[in-house]
Amino acid sequence: MSINPGTTPGYVPPSQPSSYGPPPPVQHAAYGPPPPATSAKIPILFGAVIALLAGIINLFVQVNSLRTEINKNQTDLLAELDKVRETTAVTQQTNRQRVEALSAQLETARRQANMAAGEAKVEALRKVDETRAQLEAAQKRQEQAVNSQFSEVKQAQDSTNSKIEGVNTEVGAVKTDVASTKSELEKTVAQLKQVSGDVDGHSTMIATNGKELSALRALGERNYFEFNMHKAKQPQKVGDVALLLKKADPKHNRYTIELTVDDKTVEKKDRTINEPLQFLTSKAKQPYEIVVNDVKKDQIAGYLAVPKVLTGRN
Repeated sequence: MSINPGTTPGYVPPSQPSSYGPPPPVQHAAYGPPPPATSAKIPILFGAVIALLAGIINLFVQVNSLRTEINKNQTDLLAELDKVRETTAVTQQTNRQRVEALSAQLETARRQANMAAGEAKVEALRKVDETRAQLEAAQKRQEQAVNSQFSEVKQAQDSTNSKIEGVNTEVGAVKTDVASTKSELEKTVAQLKQVSGDVDGHSTMIATNGKELSALRALGERNYFEFNMHKAKQPQKVGDVALLLKKADPKHNRYTIELTVDDKTVEKKDRTINEPLQFLTSKAKQPYEIVVNDVKKDQIAGYLAVPKVLTGRN
């Protein structure tokens, strides 16, 4: 190829040959590759990567905040949320590694494109475009995965909030029922009949119907055993005593029974309804009580009240 000294840029004319040595070598003009074309999209891609990482960090903060709001008593649901969080972390780690690998490939391809010339440069630029497309696809997949995981967490939180609201509603209803029951119980206890016992002379509360007997049970001071017996030849076991109906007079609401306790049998004659029949046993320091609420022909119904603490008397 011929060189025109007047038109070729960077041309250096050869120096004059010396008479004392060989002429210096002729220096040819150096051709450098054209300056690389700076892609304006690469900084944007790196900015998008940084923004995506910041979004992932922000998402972790939101997920942790959501987890702290979930009721600690819902252990099964918390375990499910932990599992979702672990799955999200694994997915993010995998996608992050993929993004980092593609970013490294993009940087390598960019350097190769800067150093390549001719068709080699075109091939390098093609690789840059392919790598950029792969990076964008990976970022899109990662964003979709994060959105999917976030949606699952939000659905789990909504479900938890719904369950908590339902529990709160049920608790409120139970509290209302308890308050109503307590008020009704207090009214019933206030209406209980106070009578004097025939053993120690102290007043005692007796029940005249099933509602009042339930109120006595709620007080928790004694154990109660209900009975409904007819006249018979053999006594009937009630609690730890035995009762035998001898006579029932519905016209005058009176009855006569035989009471067997501690292997001893005594007759309680002409007792009236709602009268506490008290007696002592070897099993308790406080007296037992028998109260008959209803007298019919050859039949009586009532209850036996036994002290809660059964310890032998000295």
